Amino acid sequence: MGVAGCGKTVMGEALAEALGAVFIEGDRLHPPKNVARMARGEPLTDALREGHKPVAACSALKRSYRNRLLSFCPGIVFLYLKIDRETARRRVSGRKGHFMPASLVDSQFATLEEPEPDEPAVTADGARSVAAILKQALSSSPSS
Repeated sequence: MGVAGCGKTVMGEALAEALGAVFIEGDRLHPPKNVARMARGEPLTDALREGHKPVAACSALKRSYRNRLLSFCPGIVFLYLKIDRETARRRVSGRKGHFMPASLVDSQFATLEEPEPDEPAVTADGARSVAAILKQALSSSPSS
């Protein structure tokens, strides 16, 4: 950590490489409005730095992975998009330029541990429309 120009990115990349870890560039976590503000030469306030809610997409296939995420962000709620194997295979096969081949879909299902009722999760039918899933997600409480 440190002020702009202290070497966070260079050091972070080197440390991640040495540890075999994934490096996350903090600048990419700023919402576009904050980036535009800084580009105009306006400093961020505490409210601007902390006032946004993050949304992240990751597989979190195992409960242990979700527990790890919960340890970093205790208020997290998972939106589990439940789909069947054939739908997943069809969607992955149709992707262009993505690293994940359809041949790995079965391994995803083999690893998957669906969220249990005691986990902060909303389960939605991933085959429904985006609008329907969004409506459910915004109106549901975890474990529904």
